[in-house]
Amino acid sequence: MKVILIKDVKGIGRAHEAVEVKDGHALNYLIPKNLAIPATLTAIKEAELRRKQAADRTEINSALLTQNISALAEAHIVIKVKANEKGHLYDAVGESDIAKAAKEQAHIDIPEDAIKLDKPIKELGTFDIPVATADTFGKFSITIEAEK
Repeated sequence: MKVILIKDVKGIGRAHEAVEVKDGHALNYLIPKNLAIPATLTAIKEAELRRKQAADRTEINSALLTQNISALAEAHIVIKVKANEKGHLYDAVGESDIAKAAKEQAHIDIPEDAIKLDKPIKELGTFDIPVATADTFGKFSITIEAEK
């Protein structure tokens, strides 16, 4: 059965794609869970339009993220957290903390899922923060200081 995916489905395809799946899988899983719709001529044309709109949105978001990364490279972001005498943090600094600090201090909005930390930061110091989306890569620096 040919269906058009409404959302990305692992192992099957991406949103707005027309794919061929087994009838039982489409009728018992994909369609009832609102993951797909039957592929009619009208639905196929709408899917093509949505795919084009999604590609345009992704391109705009990518350009905006590139601009924001450039602005963050020039900004100096400082996050103050509680730490012990040895410089170890009581609570790790993660993607959400970094995105919040960038928005508050530099007035730049970076999505949390674009920040690619290997692991949360647990020490004081200056760190390079990698930022990436589908086709945009960059990095900026933050400084973690102890609260007084």
